[in-house]
Amino acid sequence: MHTKILVVDDEPNILYVIERCFASAKMKVITAANARAGLQAFQAERPDVALLDIRLPDKSGLDLFQELRTIDARVPVILMTAYAKSETAIEAMSRGAFDYLLKPLDLDTLKKLVAKAIETSRLQRVTAVIDDGESVPDEAEQIIGRSDSMQEVYKQIGRVAPHNYPVLITGESGTGKELIARAIYQHSTRRDGPFLAINCAALPETLLESELFGHEKGAFTGAEQRRIGKFEQVNGGTIFLDEIGDMSLVTQAKALRLLQQQQFERLGGNSPVTTDVRVIAATNKNLDEAVKLGAFRLDLYYRLNGFNIALPPLRDRRDDIPRLVEYFAKQLCAEQNRPPCAISEAASAALNRHSWPGNIRELRSALSFSLLHAPGNMIEVSDLPETCRTASAAITRGSSSDFAALTRQYLSEGRTDIYRQLLGDFEAQVLRAAWDELSGNQAKMSEKLGLARMTLRGKLRDTGLIPTDS
Repeated sequence: MHTKILVVDDEPNILYVIERCFASAKMKVITAANARAGLQAFQAERPDVALLDIRLPDKSGLDLFQELRTIDARVPVILMTAYAKSETAIEAMSRGAFDYLLKPLDLDTLKKLVAKAIETSRLQRVTAVIDDGESVPDEAEQIIGRSDSMQEVYKQIGRVAPHNYPVLITGESGTGKELIARAIYQHSTRRDGPFLAINCAALPETLLESELFGHEKGAFTGAEQRRIGKFEQVNGGTIFLDEIGDMSLVTQAKALRLLQQQQFERLGGNSPVTTDVRVIAATNKNLDEAVKLGAFRLDLYYRLNGFNIALPPLRDRRDDIPRLVEYFAKQLCAEQNRPPCAISEAASAALNRHSWPGNIRELRSALSFSLLHAPGNMIEVSDLPETCRTASAAITRGSSSDFAALTRQYLSEGRTDIYRQLLGDFEAQVLRAAWDELSGNQAKMSEKLGLARMTLRGKLRDTGLIPTDS
């Protein structure tokens, strides 16, 4: 599927430069020399991103921007201007434009900004939850899971999405908190409006405050003109604040006022700005502890925690691992332009036994590593990362000292529910040994192990010895 970029500018050299800049098999650049042609192209092509010159021969770029917003407000629009102090560009930002660029265009800046806009467009449009049997783009990120704990998460999304309540998503790093935020947005009454994700841990305090709330000219050294912040820019839409536990107390105070009154002040300003934004926040930190330590405001915590979705770690939803492995393997094979790759039973069992401290992110990384090291179209245990192979070997040996070492390892990692996990590890070892000894004959396994056939089949599925749909 092509990513479509619409460029509306009456300067042929600008159109040519941007076309060359994004010449790619996966990029389609659509050009128009005036507002009328640009509007027609927007309606016909429905681009992922639009770049508009502010001064067009038949209409101002700002007026064209307003028309495009009425057709689809989710398309990020970048304004281009030759006037560094253009109040028109700043006005466009306050009305929801994604950003603006100064001419002559700096190609590195152009590429970075368009990449950000494309990612924003993707987050808004690609469905976050996949139904069984539904086909999705190879590059899409989806919520995968049929376990009881994930079914409860789906129910919570359904309960809160139609309302405008703030939502706090908690869970370990790598559990997929941004996907949950996208799912809430896509099932909300604001799904036709913009959605922006901000990582609060990725920006220094002053930059984060300016990014969220904007700043006035002269607010600090280098602030040569007013900047419109994301809360003003996303008016009518949804903003996702990832890692909100890393937000400074000063910025927390402003965020609290926004949640309570839908008002804030730009950095260096004293006039209130009114907006209408739904806030979804996420953290992998224990905010209860942060409040006790004085690192997080209690009133903001109460305001955010009115509806909390707690994501389970991957080790607590092992039923979902085989399907996640299948999904990522297919996706990664497509990314690497290689034929579909199978996974041996032994490798599947090793993946099921691993503790996954990095959760889903670690699982995807492990499969990417394995595909790069697999010589053919079958992933074996020897192709897995060392961490997966080591855990597999320890469990396969299965002596009491091995399990004692595993217990000490789990304790050092700060895990909970260790007894159940070790029982699961022991059960996997027994099933693997019986499977190998009896050549996978389930009737004999049922008899020898003293397990009912249906019970045995369920355990074999959980361990990865037979497919999940068998």
